[in-house]
Parts: sequence; C-alpha cells; structure tokens
Amino acid sequence: MTKDVVALTKKMPDPLSVIAGLLSGGPDLLVGAEAEGALVRLHDEQGRPLLSVEAPLLVQVRGEAQRLLGASEPEVPYWWTEARATTGVKEAEALAGTFVGRIATLVGGTAWPRGVATSIGVVNTEGMTAVPVPVPAAAQPAVDVLTDKVAVVIQDRPVVAMTSWLADTFRAAAEAELGLQIVTPAGTRLSPAVRGALPGWPSRWVVQDEKCGYYDGLSGAILQWANGLFVTLESPDATAEDPRTPIAETFAQGAADTGERQLAVSFRCVHPADDRLVLGGAVESVWREITGEPPAGWGTEEPANLPWSLRQLTDVAFERSPEPTWVVVVGTPERPGLATVRITRTTAGVEEDVTLAFGYGAAEEPPTGAVQRAAEALATRHDLQSMLVQVRRARRDLSVPPHFEGPGVPYAFVLGAEEVRTMPGDRARRTPLREKPRELGPRTRPALYYPFPGDPSDLSGWQDFERLMRHLKGT
Repeated sequence: MTKDVVALTKKMPDPLSVIAGLLSGGPDLLVGAEAEGALVRLHDEQGRPLLSVEAPLLVQVRGEAQRLLGASEPEVPYWWTEARATTGVKEAEALAGTFVGRIATLVGGTAWPRGVATSIGVVNTEGMTAVPVPVPAAAQPAVDVLTDKVAVVIQDRPVVAMTSWLADTFRAAAEAELGLQIVTPAGTRLSPAVRGALPGWPSRWVVQDEKCGYYDGLSGAILQWANGLFVTLESPDATAEDPRTPIAETFAQGAADTGERQLAVSFRCVHPADDRLVLGGAVESVWREITGEPPAGWGTEEPANLPWSLRQLTDVAFERSPEPTWVVVVGTPERPGLATVRITRTTAGVEEDVTLAFGYGAAEEPPTGAVQRAAEALATRHDLQSMLVQVRRARRDLSVPPHFEGPGVPYAFVLGAEEVRTMPGDRARRTPLREKPRELGPRTRPALYYPFPGDPSDLSGWQDFERLMRHLKGT
C-alpha cells in the first residue's frame, strides 16, 4: 500500500530544506522534475519513481486540514507540502516519513499522520528499486495498480480528497479509456468532490472489509478481483433477470441515526456569453441566503486554498476557456458547506452546474425557510435553468461514509423563467401535485417553485417528484 504524508508549516519550505528532505535517501538517488516543476520525484538507478513530492500549497482557508486529515493546523495562512511513496517498496514509506520530518524540523511545523516522522536520518536505499512503469497512465503518482481495464488507487487517509494528483489520475484514466477504482481501508470516507467525480462502471469505490473481503462503498455490493478489476460477486442463485447481488453486512447495518442532516442543493445556470460576465455569483447568492455569509474559500483541487473571490474564479474560468473548469467551494468549520462547480462554454452560453450541501447537527435545524429566497435570487439575477433541493439524513461534516445512508427527499424543485416560457400551453402551472407552484420573479416572466413535504422519513416525495417530471416532459 502506498503512503501519503503531509507537512503543515507556517513558512514556505525553502529550496535548501526541500533539498535536505530529498536527500533522505542519501546522495545516490536521482531527482527529477515533472509538470513544469510542480512535481519532484526521487528515482532509483533505473529512473523509476520511489517518492513523489508536490509543490508546496499555500492554504488560506481555515479548517481544511481538520476536514481532510483530522489534523490540527497552524493559523492560516500555512503551507501544505504533500508526498507519496511508491507502492510495493517498503523503504519508500520510510523515505516519505523522513522527507516530511526533515521539512517540519527545518521550517517549523508538524507532519501528518502523527508519528510518521520517526527519524530524520538517512534511509538505507541500497538495492532499492521500483517496479517498471509500462504506460503513461501509470506514471501518475496516485496509481498503484494498472491493468488494461482499470487504474487502481489505494488511499489510506481519513478522507479521500480531490488532491491535485488524484485529479490528474482521473484525467489520465479517462484519456486512456480506463475505469478508476479507489481502494480504501474500513473507516475511510470520501470527500463529496471525489464522490461526485466518480464515473460509472467499471469505476467504483472499493472498501476493505474483514468479514467479506471487499465491497462497493456506495452500493454495498460484495466484490472480488477478477480479470484485472474489482467486479461484483455473483450469487450462485443469480439469473439474468434477478442477479441477487450479495450485500456486505457492514454496509447494510450502516450507522445509527445521530440526528445529523444535510440540505442538498443542485442547480444549473445558463448565462449569455459576455466578456463582462462574473462567475460564482450564483453559488454566493445561495450561500448567503442559507447561511447568512459568503463561502469561506475555493480552489481547483482539495484542500481548497484560496479565500473566496468572484473575480479570481472568473479569471481562472476565462483563462481555461473553451476547456471546462472544475472548482470546489467550502464553508467554515462552524457551518460546514461544500460545493462543486463545473463551468462549461456551450452553444447556449456559459453554463454553471453546481452541487452543494450544508451540514447540520442534531440540535440544528436546516433553514428550509431560506430555500425559496435562494431560489428567487437565482431566478431573478443568475439565469437559473433548474434547481432541486433535498433534505437528507447524513453526516454534518458532509463526508461520504462506506455504509448505507438513507436517500434524500425532495423539498423543492424550481423551473427557470426561460424553461417556463418555452413550455407549451399552461403545462408548467397545471401539475399533478397537491400544492400549486409559486411564482418567483417578475409576473410577466416568472420562474416556478414547486414545494414538496421534505420529510426524510417519508419517501413518497420522490413519487410526487417523478410525476412532476413526467408531466413537465409531456410523457
């Protein structure tokens, strides 16, 4: 299993401290730089990687180390320097620990995980080699096993986050037309950013389990390794019509209801293409209506490292256009919130697809009364196309656990003014729901707000939602 290590320091690791860290394996190891210097690697004599080190990241958002590592962090701003040891090489893990130990000692800071930096002495690397790297996709520092079907990433950290190298692995696997399978020990959780980015089969989250071996962390299906990938274990009684997929007991038992809830909001805005367009305002409007404050920070990876800024986000998206831009937006530790935003240039204009959630403890009540105000802000100021709001029984910290969580239930659906206008006849207003839709925005061109009960214990709301969707589609 590979080993991820992180140094958290108040000062930026200077070149001399980085060199001292890289000399943790002695002077005989080779050093190489990739990605225009953003990635440094220690190689064996054959040029195969042993340790990959990311460029230090300046984190200016409070709470990210606690959210992703469960670690105490310095006051912001601080520097996050991450390294990853190559799989299958026992000494490489010691190299990683010594590297971050030297960085933390020389610059001043702490190493994660606690106890990883057991020594800052030179690691004996005599005769140490890494496995050959056969294809470009395997060159990604996060890939542990590569077959002709999938790239396998083994992650042993509290929360699997969308780090820069995991994001690179997602892209490399997609370009190579491979699935991505993330393997974790029991107890590890996913960041919502990783959960939302996982494509369909054969990609999946594989959880190690002492009872059944492996299971799918999102569906609970028991898995086995066969023909170069993790596949669902077939029941001996399975038929083509009824596969009877065995479900892991650990997943099915789930966890007791703690009273924690999430308010989940997903929406799409389609803006006219304009050089004066400012992006991110839709996310900020919803955040302010729900929490009373703007987001705390954002970034193109996790940890989110930049203070919230509409202008900076817009500049990044425009620089990357016509390629799409993906960003993560986070809240404060006091009010957990996380959104992923995908910005795409299309023939219709500039689209913002947003998936957003806020977490609430057992003694907190999700502010559902603010949902209609948030919807009206989107409909009147941010070119809303559609919006769905759900209430879920789920963790306050928003991470995704490897066990069953009850599905959310609809609280509201909103149809943007342009969609209402183009719908034939009076179909958008004449619905099969018990409650009539409410108009948002100007009466001459309103958006429509469709309310639902929103009770997490009553799943009949989905039946009402499906009836509404069939009605709006005219089916």
